[in-house]
Amino acid sequence: MNYGQFLNMVPEFYLVCILLVVFFGDFFLHRRDDKHNILFGITVGLMVVLPVRIALLSEPAEAFGGMYVATAMSNVMKVILSAGTLIVLIMSEPWLKNEARKNEGEFYMLVLSTLLGMFIMISSGNFLMFFLGLETASVPMACLVAFDKMKKQSAEAAAKYILTATFSSGVMLYGISLLYGITGTLYFDDMAKVIAESAFWTADWAMLIAGLVFFFSGLGFKLSLVPFHFWTADTYQGAPTPVTGYLSVVSKGAAALALCIILTKVFGSMFEYWQVLLGTVIILTITIGNLFAIRQSELKRFMAFSSISQAGYIMLAVMGDPTMGVTALTYYVLVYVAANMAVFTVINVVEQNGGNTQMSCYNGFYQTNPKLSFLMTLALFSLAGIPPFAGMFSKFFVFMAAAAEGSFWVYFVVFIALINTVVSLYYYLLIVKAMYITKTDSPLPTFKSDCWTRTALALCTAGVALFGIVSCIYGWISAAATV
Repeated sequence: MNYGQFLNMVPEFYLVCILLVVFFGDFFLHRRDDKHNILFGITVGLMVVLPVRIALLSEPAEAFGGMYVATAMSNVMKVILSAGTLIVLIMSEPWLKNEARKNEGEFYMLVLSTLLGMFIMISSGNFLMFFLGLETASVPMACLVAFDKMKKQSAEAAAKYILTATFSSGVMLYGISLLYGITGTLYFDDMAKVIAESAFWTADWAMLIAGLVFFFSGLGFKLSLVPFHFWTADTYQGAPTPVTGYLSVVSKGAAALALCIILTKVFGSMFEYWQVLLGTVIILTITIGNLFAIRQSELKRFMAFSSISQAGYIMLAVMGDPTMGVTALTYYVLVYVAANMAVFTVINVVEQNGGNTQMSCYNGFYQTNPKLSFLMTLALFSLAGIPPFAGMFSKFFVFMAAAAEGSFWVYFVVFIALINTVVSLYYYLLIVKAMYITKTDSPLPTFKSDCWTRTALALCTAGVALFGIVSCIYGWISAAATV
């Protein structure tokens, strides 16, 4: 075996180096009083370099006979996921300092291990490599959900997450075994060729479709697609807020791109089969996510159902032209990371300053904290797709990519998604109404955010405001999709 092929996995190799530095830093600094500041500075400093390193120096590469395939688009997504993880680490600083100081090293290593699994997952050219990446991302994520050991809700959330994840992984693995039995290969390119060129018997064709459905079901769990979404609200509510933010954006982005690549690359010749399946799931996901979001009074559960609905919009891009679709999907994930992390950063800072996650806690929030209220409003407007914020452009590109396919079924799915956009505007405005209009006798006190929270909010707000009007960002993503 040529171990030098590991050097072709440049982003993963650099991330493993960061993991080792954080591990040994945590080990040697554990008795120092200034451990928090030093370890946080090392981790954030190295993570600042990671997306820059990937964007400027990483090139398309292969390793291990095509099991690992890094494309220009996968590198773009790795830049986005790295930037999202960096924001999660920055916004976690006050929580780690106040509530998880003794375990911050473990937190950093779990976050980075999860990110490593996502990198492997979106650069896979083989179902075995893909499954290993998926599990590498899932197991540390369960530990992160249970990270707040002193809260019963955190342990309960982790139990629901890991049990559902185990079941979904089993379903996915069964689907992959069916695909392997029919095609005789686990490589994406080889399997696509066999599916496109072979005339299967009726029983074999039914088994092939069953394998596709089982695989889709397993990955639908990671994306919180309906009907695989039942774990989402309880897990989001019970997990620590920084972990909830990480779970809602970074994990979802990696799973969305992986599913897009596999559906279009491996099952492209079966488009008429999975188009109906995907369209039905999208309609259910967007509609049920929106309707249940209206009913929520707890903000993290509210954002859970919002993320379910957003997953439906993300997957809408897959129904159209492959090149336009992967571009729109990646751009949507980029904008979604900025907007959603801004909301979770505000939720986190409110929690750290004596508040809670009930919506009623934000009544009259503008009277005492106008700047945070304004920034949260911008993020919510972007999630709702209100112009001129970036969320409007991301939804437009997704709708345009789907409509380019041109069939009546896709037009119908896009029409339902457009109607649901109005519904989502209503429930996002419920939070804005609470902050600006609803009166209360005991609003949250005025407090000043720490410098790291302000940094995270500045980065997110810049993304919400600029990603839609700085055209070179979409051009960069589009260029990667055509390589």
